[in-house]
Amino acid sequence: MSDTAAHPISGEVTRDFGRKRRVALAVPVLLLAYFVYVFFAFDIPGLAQRASMENARVLVSDAYSYKTHVTRNNRSGELTVAVEGKRNHIYAPDRMPAWITASGETTEIALRHGHRVTYAPDAVIYHYPTIGDIRITNPDGTFLTEIPEGLPDGIVNATGARVSIGTNAGRLAVTRSKAETFRYFNGWELFFFTLDSPYRGHSAFEILFGPQIDVARGNWAGAAQDFWGNTLWRHKDVAWAMFETILMAFLGTFGAAMVALPLAFLAARNFTPLMSVRFAARRVFDFVRGVDALIWTIVLARAFGPGPMTGALAILVTDTGSFGKIFSEALENVDDKQIEGIRSTGARPMQRYRFGVIPQVTPVLLSQILYFFESNARSATVIGAITGGGIGLMLTQAINTQQDWEQVTWYIVLILIMVVVMDTLSGWLRAKVIKGGEDPLL
Repeated sequence: MSDTAAHPISGEVTRDFGRKRRVALAVPVLLLAYFVYVFFAFDIPGLAQRASMENARVLVSDAYSYKTHVTRNNRSGELTVAVEGKRNHIYAPDRMPAWITASGETTEIALRHGHRVTYAPDAVIYHYPTIGDIRITNPDGTFLTEIPEGLPDGIVNATGARVSIGTNAGRLAVTRSKAETFRYFNGWELFFFTLDSPYRGHSAFEILFGPQIDVARGNWAGAAQDFWGNTLWRHKDVAWAMFETILMAFLGTFGAAMVALPLAFLAARNFTPLMSVRFAARRVFDFVRGVDALIWTIVLARAFGPGPMTGALAILVTDTGSFGKIFSEALENVDDKQIEGIRSTGARPMQRYRFGVIPQVTPVLLSQILYFFESNARSATVIGAITGGGIGLMLTQAINTQQDWEQVTWYIVLILIMVVVMDTLSGWLRAKVIKGGEDPLL
């Protein structure tokens, strides 16, 4: 007789150990197979080939810097200097930056690290320190580029119709119609005051405590007016967009809570004995929450048109299903003894629900509502980009321009601040109402 037959328990333990060992070996193999599948299905090798570290570097630098465009019209010879290329933020001819020297038909542009660009009457010259000059001429309608020896690869990209030069000091682009130099600076230029504001260039101390700067306005009122009406950073529009975003989240979340609470009684087993009614209510909740809020946003935008209210309705529809499921489960776990106690006083059904049920489920309901409100404040930024409202729309517009990435950074910072404030506020409310044990309806 074998040992396994003599000791059936020992054989069972051996088989169980072998089964666990096979499972332990199978899990890593399955994970490895899954990662191999992802590697090829998501085209990771192609992604690595398409990735451009230079584009990533430019994107990151644009987030914390701005560029000034120095443009010469090759047909008229007109010279313009503008921040971020904006037509309404052009330097006046008598107030050019110190790093630009214009003398007749020749303009000298000093870049960083000793680099320099010269707009000459018959050529555009990029001076590269320790290497030499890159000279661009257009003698017969086709660009001729003279490149000095020793210039690093990838600096110059030249064709017969366009020449572009990019270094860590700046960029130069030359076409038949214009020559344009981009010089980068750290910081967010014109964040407080634009070029046409008399308060630009004055310190905060001078504005707050110094002599009057604008004869028509006081310093405090004038500075606040120019800051609020800044046409580049649009502080007034941004503030209204943030308000719209929070309003979308508020109306959608609390509207969904008010709709879902009475419907949740229909889905709760202890309040609706009819199985058909409970089944119908629960399937309605499954349907509205089973479709993502972005899909509801697109559908409602086609039905009602774009706008913040459409975004609020999309949140309301989706959260009605989520709240209905959560609220019905909370109602099924209430203590019947409190309800019976209210019933013994002769209270009517609505009174029993109000004083015997609602106080029990209020902590759960309020906690979930505040959590969803905080989450929807983030979701409203994406929904706003689709419906045409809130900070999401302004963020999308800034991204699509592909030039004002410092504004994209500013909008993202505002969204993060909003999320932090919402998280702090919801935490305070939970501590105040839920942990305090108070009935907020009393």
